[in-house]
Amino acid sequence: MKITPLDIQQMVFRTKLRGYDREEVNRFLEELAQTVESLNRDNALLRERLAMTEQQVSELKRTETTLSNTLVAAQSLADDVKRSANRDAELIVKEAELKAGEVVRQARVELGETQRDLSLLQKQRLLMVERMRATLHTFERMLDVESAEAYQDSGVVPEGKMEGESSSTRS
Repeated sequence: MKITPLDIQQMVFRTKLRGYDREEVNRFLEELAQTVESLNRDNALLRERLAMTEQQVSELKRTETTLSNTLVAAQSLADDVKRSANRDAELIVKEAELKAGEVVRQARVELGETQRDLSLLQKQRLLMVERMRATLHTFERMLDVESAEAYQDSGVVPEGKMEGESSSTRS
């Protein structure tokens, strides 16, 4: 039987000639002692469990704080890495655009130079063809003159040109 504080307060001992009944008081005190002892044990166990629970809560709070800090740091690091990667990508794109622009500009310059060189070579070719034509024409006239003088000196009248023979092949 468990004794409550109300039971203790309402307990009335019978009186005898010499006072309360000792056996009844002793039995009550025995029960009271057992109840208090049981309550003390339960109280100690509960306090121990409470201390362990508080320790677990404290550890969980520390773990939560650590995880929260780690998460914030990881998010910050991820943001920094993302910003850095974007910045690097923009720099690479700008460098590529500048290089491409330089390559295009250089190609245009080279194209212009090549076109000028080609035009100059075409003019030189035409000039050389005209010079060769003029030189050949001069040699042909010189051969004609030499041929005419040779026939006059020999007294033979040329009969005309032979078939397949040009005036430039006669001597």
